[in-house]
Amino acid sequence: MNPWIADRTASFDSSGIRKVFDLAAKMKNPINLSIGLPDFDVPDEIKQACVDAIHAGKNAYSQTQGIAPLRERLARDIAAEHPGTDRELLITSGTSGGLVLAMLAMINPGDEVIFFDPYFVMYPALVKLAGGVPVAIDTYPDFRMDVKKVAAAITPKTKMILINSPANPTGVTASEADLQAIAKLAAEKNIALVSDEIYSRFQYDETFISPTRFNDQTIVIDGFSKSHAMTGWRVGFVHGPAEVIAAMTKLQQFTFVCAPQPAQWAALKGMDVDLSHHIDDYRKKRDLIVAGLRDHYEFTHSGGAFYLFPKAPSGFESATSFVEHAIANELLIIPGKIFSSRDSHFRISYAASDETLKRGIDLLKRLATV
Repeated sequence: MNPWIADRTASFDSSGIRKVFDLAAKMKNPINLSIGLPDFDVPDEIKQACVDAIHAGKNAYSQTQGIAPLRERLARDIAAEHPGTDRELLITSGTSGGLVLAMLAMINPGDEVIFFDPYFVMYPALVKLAGGVPVAIDTYPDFRMDVKKVAAAITPKTKMILINSPANPTGVTASEADLQAIAKLAAEKNIALVSDEIYSRFQYDETFISPTRFNDQTIVIDGFSKSHAMTGWRVGFVHGPAEVIAAMTKLQQFTFVCAPQPAQWAALKGMDVDLSHHIDDYRKKRDLIVAGLRDHYEFTHSGGAFYLFPKAPSGFESATSFVEHAIANELLIIPGKIFSSRDSHFRISYAASDETLKRGIDLLKRLATV
């Protein structure tokens, strides 16, 4: 290893998702059900707001905490959603930037961070980046949060519990009872509770509930990437207790500096754009793929986000070997081991056209009988 390279870079590998993304670019007509990227474009009103901001000269750094109009608009909405709580707000460079800042602001070397397996691929890597110790709690086979397992995993070194609902990669939504139990446990133990709510608008069967309802010290990370198809625009936000947000803001000054200013003005406009029809479309896509695969694969129902996490067919020694076989047939899906200590499942993203989904369903049916 090159002696110039820091040891921390060896604690995690490059994202396997990006490897599949690169592979897709080399194929002529793949059935791409791999990337968690909305298949609709950024609405024209939002694009125009960004163009207008650029032409108006709003191209310099913004305040580190974000432009005032966007913060004020978000603050009003947050106050309406979480009445009676005193929450500060920071605009971040995407939700990934928010996660990085949260880890750096709260995790000391040796601190333990609890999260659930399967998990978003960045979680253990970012914990290690901050010098922390990842503590993954197994949730197979139904991918539900079990507060008893969380309580049993807590040690004197536990600093944070990180939750994600609707979840990537499973699409499973946490029950109100489970969220309440974990939120109250975190409060009782004085452990930071971080809620990754990037898919909060993609909940199909019931109203989204934030653990903030049960623990007003919860740190919430959210953004515009998924809901507004602005994944490349890098506008996220974090709200929570004043001291935590102040520490994150200070760290942002010396790292990301600020989220891109023109994109912040676009996000402000985006808050007035009705995107409910896209959510309805994704509910239909969820229904399409569940109906198409339920007689051929074992999976827990996807209640949100735009993912399904089926178990690989029994004829394959691992989910990775099944995914390799699928890719050989030009179907791009993600092996579950990227998100988990287990290699038994695979992730489907149904953020794709209906035509692509139907092609994928037909091929997956054939592959299930191999």
